Amino acid sequence: MTVQTEINRHDFCKRNERSIKETTQRRAGLPVRKRNGENGLTKSKQEDYCYLNIFETVKAAVPVRQAAEHYGLKVNRNGMACCPFHNDRHPSLKLNEEYFFCFGCGATGDVIDFAARLFDLSSYEAAQRLAADFGISTEQGQAVAAPRKPKHPHTRQFREDEMHCFRVLTDYLHLLEDWKVWYAPKTPADDLDDRFVEACQMLDRIEYLTDILTVGDLEERVAVVDELMRNGKIAFLQDYTARKREEDVRYERGNDADRAL
Repeated sequence: MTVQTEINRHDFCKRNERSIKETTQRRAGLPVRKRNGENGLTKSKQEDYCYLNIFETVKAAVPVRQAAEHYGLKVNRNGMACCPFHNDRHPSLKLNEEYFFCFGCGATGDVIDFAARLFDLSSYEAAQRLAADFGISTEQGQAVAAPRKPKHPHTRQFREDEMHCFRVLTDYLHLLEDWKVWYAPKTPADDLDDRFVEACQMLDRIEYLTDILTVGDLEERVAVVDELMRNGKIAFLQDYTARKREEDVRYERGNDADRAL
């Protein structure tokens, strides 16, 4: 074999190797660039290593269940949650350390697959998103800065919580509006009814919260829902409103009976 033949064979092998690598990069969602005057990648060996290594680094560092909870899913003690990939009313998504599987729609995969499906990203973009959100180092000596932990409610559960909070707030708002009219003092000398005072104190606040849930941006709505759902606040307000409505009904019935006599 001549020296020129050997050189040609070596060049063909290198080009074929680059072509296979480029195809693999595209399938994984990695950026593919051209060399100056060539068809290979412009990245250095260290950069190639970082791009390829991010997948294993992220999968080893972030359990699927932890990622799901971080992005808004409520996971029960059995590792089950309502699947965000279909209209799931009862928990059918199984989450563990390494993979997820939905018994309803059949969705399955690892933590990168989960983030990719949840946010409609490529595998590489999903790995980058996870690395940024969890502060994972993807290069030797360089760490990805972790931003303030956001809660992105891409789940049916958040929408249900938001609508529940809105209904409870509007019920209480209507009660306050009624109280401000029904129990307003008839003369300046009248004692102020506690319900009238509560209406005057709370109306602006409740109107503000309902406005946020109606026209606020995502971050504002999430903050309101989180605050109301914490420590059973919204459940207490729901019970309180129902109880006060019942007291008003009994009071009116008593007045009607007195007038009838």
